[in-house]
Amino acid sequence: MTKVEKAKKIIKILNEKFGKPHCALNYNTDFELLVAVILSAQCTDVRVNMVTEKMFKVVNTPESVMDMPQKELENHIKSTGFFRNKAKNIKMCSKELVEKYGGKVPSQMENLIALPGVGRKTANVVRGEIWGLSDGVTVDTHVKRLSNLIGFVKEENVEKIERELMKIVPKERWIDFSHYLILQGRDVCIARRPKCCICEINHLCNYGRKTMRKIAEKKLNISL
Repeated sequence: MTKVEKAKKIIKILNEKFGKPHCALNYNTDFELLVAVILSAQCTDVRVNMVTEKMFKVVNTPESVMDMPQKELENHIKSTGFFRNKAKNIKMCSKELVEKYGGKVPSQMENLIALPGVGRKTANVVRGEIWGLSDGVTVDTHVKRLSNLIGFVKEENVEKIERELMKIVPKERWIDFSHYLILQGRDVCIARRPKCCICEINHLCNYGRKTMRKIAEKKLNISL
């Protein structure tokens, strides 16, 4: 089975399991999503949603972020980790949005990744969620880990992983594919202890097949 064939089978199985996927971050505007994704670096979506639920009631536009003292912004996002750097980036990003784009979030990849605190991952999430656009595959920690376990890649560099996945996954499924691996990573393929025994795609996963083979061999030895 080729990697392309494997990817299509995995997408089909996870589509049946999860249905049409969507972003787990809560937001009402393009700018709120952009901020939420910036905050999600090294932080869970659950925590980000807890923080933004309160924060967006106070500050939720580039203009209001510019007017807010950085210390106050830091206090709002402190529990997301790396809060000083995140606050600095959000402030600088807001300033550029106001000065260059009239306070609007640009849809072009090159314009997004030029904003402070915005890399390809953030840009891919925003473009895919807001406009249904994709120039690549969003690679977060779940996508990176599962792609290696499944056997799509043997790589730690997220940009190289993205390039490889773009060759394997049909372009029209790039957005969904990332969501599916993230959801599966949270549900059963947990980082510290993957639950291969109940994983729906274990037969398509290199790590899953090895794990299931070890379990079968152990049961056989016990019975003997």
